[in-house]
Amino acid sequence: MAIQVSPGVAVSEVDLTTIVPSALSTSGAIAGSFAWGPVNKIITVTSETDMVNRYTQPTNDANTYQTFFTAASFLAYGNQLQVVRAANSATYNATANSQATLQVQNKDVYQASYLNQNNANIAGPFIARYPGTLGSSLSVSVCANTSLFSTWQYKSLFSAAPGTSAYANTVNGQNDEMHVVVVDTKGLFTGTANTVLETYAFASKAFDSIDSSGNSNYYKNKIFNNSGYVFAMDPPEYATTSATWGLFTANTTFANTLANDNYNLTGGTYVVPTDADVTNAYSLFTNKQAAQISLVMAGSASTTVQQYIIDNISTARTDCVAFISPPQTAVVNQPGSESTNIQTWLSALSRSNSYTFADSGWKYMFDRYNNTYRWVPLNGDMAGLCVYTDGVRDPWWSPAGFNRGNLKNVVKLAWNPSQTYRDQLYPLGVNPVVSFPGQGTVLFGDKTLQSKPSAFDRINVRRLFIVLEQTISKAAQYSLFEFNDAFTQAQFVSLVTPFLRQVQGRRGISDFAVVCDSTNNTPAVVDANQFVGSIFIKPARSINFIQLNFVAVGTGVAFSTVTNAV
Repeated sequence: MAIQVSPGVAVSEVDLTTIVPSALSTSGAIAGSFAWGPVNKIITVTSETDMVNRYTQPTNDANTYQTFFTAASFLAYGNQLQVVRAANSATYNATANSQATLQVQNKDVYQASYLNQNNANIAGPFIARYPGTLGSSLSVSVCANTSLFSTWQYKSLFSAAPGTSAYANTVNGQNDEMHVVVVDTKGLFTGTANTVLETYAFASKAFDSIDSSGNSNYYKNKIFNNSGYVFAMDPPEYATTSATWGLFTANTTFANTLANDNYNLTGGTYVVPTDADVTNAYSLFTNKQAAQISLVMAGSASTTVQQYIIDNISTARTDCVAFISPPQTAVVNQPGSESTNIQTWLSALSRSNSYTFADSGWKYMFDRYNNTYRWVPLNGDMAGLCVYTDGVRDPWWSPAGFNRGNLKNVVKLAWNPSQTYRDQLYPLGVNPVVSFPGQGTVLFGDKTLQSKPSAFDRINVRRLFIVLEQTISKAAQYSLFEFNDAFTQAQFVSLVTPFLRQVQGRRGISDFAVVCDSTNNTPAVVDANQFVGSIFIKPARSINFIQLNFVAVGTGVAFSTVTNAV
């Protein structure tokens, strides 16, 4: 209690109900090429439909559709995927200025550099919201002239001509209203040319204009906050001596002399991302605080990028597992050479760690967006099976086998390894994916790339410890700045023990012990302002090998006499 300086009754509360909080265990992560969408920005998608809405449909470019369908394979099992689009520096946004070569990666870049810029014809009045060739399918039509509204081709979409807004009327402003229409001129987004995508009615040319709800009505802000297709750049009349767009409303008569203008966006480009571009995108996942993830998929990334993911994300963070597949050239149309090719691929990786899970190949699946079939790496499914396992059991259960390891959306495997080849690769940490007649396609292994024999050479044990370390470390934060005495030590033990007992009851561990007392919090430890809690775990092990002995015995022999001999 607090020390009182005069008589009275003090009431205080001491909260001893702190519990071990749950830890996020099923959030996936991937970076790679997409045809559309924000560049170098983490976006969470919850379904394949959501991914299409944000990054549009896959194209026939292999880098694009392999990234898309790896992510889609994961989303067939889970509903939380963090995505980063990688882009080459020569992948440009389409603009209304045919001479422009500009990459505006995402809304943060636009907001920092272009939102309030009104004095240079960098890109023309409008720019595609994201880099890529799809932006060249867009056009923007503007009606900012009251008298020309009647001849505007899109007048039927609006209730009246633009004029002076209610806000402008209150501060002696005039002619601030305008209408904007965004059109899919070539039909690359919708499949139908000249489809109207968005309309912005009675937007304002005034920088400080607000609507009846108190939101900004300035046309650049309105488009920034709502459009999925374009940004507004320089006002159309930026170069005239009477330029007024972007000024404050009070006492301003805004230019109302422009003709109805249609701005066709051109110059959008796509260049295949380099390894450096992809690793730059993956680097956004290196920060634990910025990205809470547990399953990182490499997609069809090169060995260089895979090594980056292993070194800088999974093993550096120690709270997630990386999932990698061999190159397409190792297993697709390589009859008889698959095992050798996979071993060559593995030898190029500095790989011995328990935070990486390698599979045996690629699958053939249907691309419903382009009505064709695609080869796709299996690492999206491998991470997805972990999500499925978390849902039906817990992270410390193995995702392999006929109970939890059945893959979805598989027409066929590039390589269906026989027992002989499985025996070659499994000791190296390559987990076979096998199609069994009448039983589907199944993950048939649960090893990490940990080469040293230990409990951590199994993914269920590695994920068990990730969960334990995350959850208990969060709980331990509440011991910071408390006294390192017998009370705090006992409180820590009483906090952690019920949680571990629960994990034990859910078959994650066979036994445990928690030590936090004077034996490990010695006077030297206490004097150093440190606090030590030692947690000993016996992890449960998955069954990898089954021996069945069938013994024929004579009719008159009792079973009790032979069971000990088997």
